[in-house]
Amino acid sequence: MNFKNSLSIIIACSISIIVNAQKQSNYKDLKDDRPEPNVVLLLTDDLGWQDVKCYDIDQPSPYETPNIDAFAKNGVQFWQAYSPAPTCAPSRSAIMSGNHPARAQKTHVVGGAPPTVYANKDTQRIMDPWYSGRMPENEMTLARVLQQKGYTTGHTGKWHMAINHLAYPQPEDQGFDITTHDRGATVPQKPHRLTDFATTDASDPYRLDENGFPYHQNSEDALKFLKENKQDPFFLYYATFLVHAPIHTRSKALLEKYCKKLGVAFPTDPNHWDLEGQNNPYYCAMVEMMDYYVGQVFNYLETTEDPRWPGHKLSENTYIIFTSDNGGMEGHPGEVFTDNYPLDKGKINAKEGGTRVPLIISGPGITKGVQSDVVVNGLDFYPTILSLLNIEKPKDKHLDGDDLSTLLLKDPTNPKLVLDKDGKERTTMMWHFPHSSYQSTLRVGDYKFIRNYDYKNNPKTPEFELYRLYDSAKGTAQRVDIEEANNLAISDSKRAKEMNDKLTEMLTEMKASYPSYNPNYKSDMEHKETVPTVLSASKNHNQVTFKYKENGAKVVMANLIYTTNGGHNYEEWFKAEAQINSDATVSATLPKGTTHYIINLIDEHNFLVSYPEMPTIKGLNSKKEQYSNYALSSN
Repeated sequence: MNFKNSLSIIIACSISIIVNAQKQSNYKDLKDDRPEPNVVLLLTDDLGWQDVKCYDIDQPSPYETPNIDAFAKNGVQFWQAYSPAPTCAPSRSAIMSGNHPARAQKTHVVGGAPPTVYANKDTQRIMDPWYSGRMPENEMTLARVLQQKGYTTGHTGKWHMAINHLAYPQPEDQGFDITTHDRGATVPQKPHRLTDFATTDASDPYRLDENGFPYHQNSEDALKFLKENKQDPFFLYYATFLVHAPIHTRSKALLEKYCKKLGVAFPTDPNHWDLEGQNNPYYCAMVEMMDYYVGQVFNYLETTEDPRWPGHKLSENTYIIFTSDNGGMEGHPGEVFTDNYPLDKGKINAKEGGTRVPLIISGPGITKGVQSDVVVNGLDFYPTILSLLNIEKPKDKHLDGDDLSTLLLKDPTNPKLVLDKDGKERTTMMWHFPHSSYQSTLRVGDYKFIRNYDYKNNPKTPEFELYRLYDSAKGTAQRVDIEEANNLAISDSKRAKEMNDKLTEMLTEMKASYPSYNPNYKSDMEHKETVPTVLSASKNHNQVTFKYKENGAKVVMANLIYTTNGGHNYEEWFKAEAQINSDATVSATLPKGTTHYIINLIDEHNFLVSYPEMPTIKGLNSKKEQYSNYALSSN
């Protein structure tokens, strides 16, 4: 055999290996007579990595989660699973749309408002960028794809993928046939959480069941959907409100149980709990309630005959994904909820405590009782579910996650089975959170890199952080620094630079938006005196022009911020790029329907100037006003 033929065979074999590795795995590989599988996506709210007993490491956890622990033995328990974002709305939107929060410009809760500081323009150095309030109404969501393929799609519980819980679009606008929003037993007690406990009285809307748990309409709605739609392939998105604040329980017995278990007195002050660690009896009770209610769903699937597959239970033909929308919320002023230790920080922070979440997946063909250290993300659910169900990705639909189907159905412990878009093993994962903690982070293999945006005049925060979370050199993940305590950014500066460059590349490709400096900040800030000034604004039909003066810093970006429903209860603002002209003007075309608008100029030192200037978020809310009261009118 000559060299040319040998080389051809080698290349052909290599291509064959890649193609085979990229081949999706689905339920038809099981070679039996099962019908199309069902899917249940069970998303908890603010449940931390250390809030589930089967994830408990280091310090013994007081939380009791017997149903979830049992469920973990029926599927794959992932130890390095992440949410797409460290807060609720962007994670939920990313899971449902398949779009990375940075690409979707949906990076935090609420959104759809002009950039401004939160409380005090004199003391806040940095401000959030504009970010979207919701998914586009025509988004090809996971639910819409399944709906179009004949699945009955149901949502129950929390939505929060718009500027608030009630604003457009709602689940029925984005692919769900059936939707219910009842908070059930999570409705706050009145007048405070040490009153209005549930009873056994038949007239009590939260009456205790035979096991002593309050009636929970949210759980009942999920069960009702399953009972009424099991005759067809179904997709249930069960988004429980548990364990989100306010932290309370309607079960006095559960509260008493955990006070005894923790060795603390029964509370007398309903407004505070300052004992640190996992020592809040209200939160303990909420975690056990969450476990009980999701356990009802597990139990129904395990004990109910599948009408489409006689002789089998629904659980035998249902893929179940259990996870959380972000890391645990450790508390707020006046109350400690929980502790994500050994992980650092929690919700509203892109460190491990804010993004690492429990994740357990079970279903047809998935080996039971497997524990996996493969790094996965909520963004992977969309492509994975489509593959498992043997449904093609919609044409022209971009998905930022990767397909886990082969991993799940072949070997859940083998990271080489998770392939990125280039057909190679995925080793990189990125988060972008230009709010609150002001960070972008990158995971490459065992290392985690953090870029902090609010580092100037901020001695507590370095510009860069680098941590080695694990050592996987010998094929298994050996824990090194999941606490993110030993910053290697200086000692391993070469790696830090490489990861920072990669982070920039990924953010640029996604056209991410960044936080900007506040020109009204009263303390010293380099280049503050060079910020440009907007001199005037004019309008000719739908063309608007703003004249400005540069005071030493060049204007490098201009954005028109506009709304089409100024004065509405759910006033929502959008962003459009404006043209920077050579004559010190900025021009833009008002989109059809614009009622009010402002201009944002960003200079070369990243200071943002708004014209007209917007009030603080806190000030606006206190006066019960809207941004349109301060903006330019298109009339």
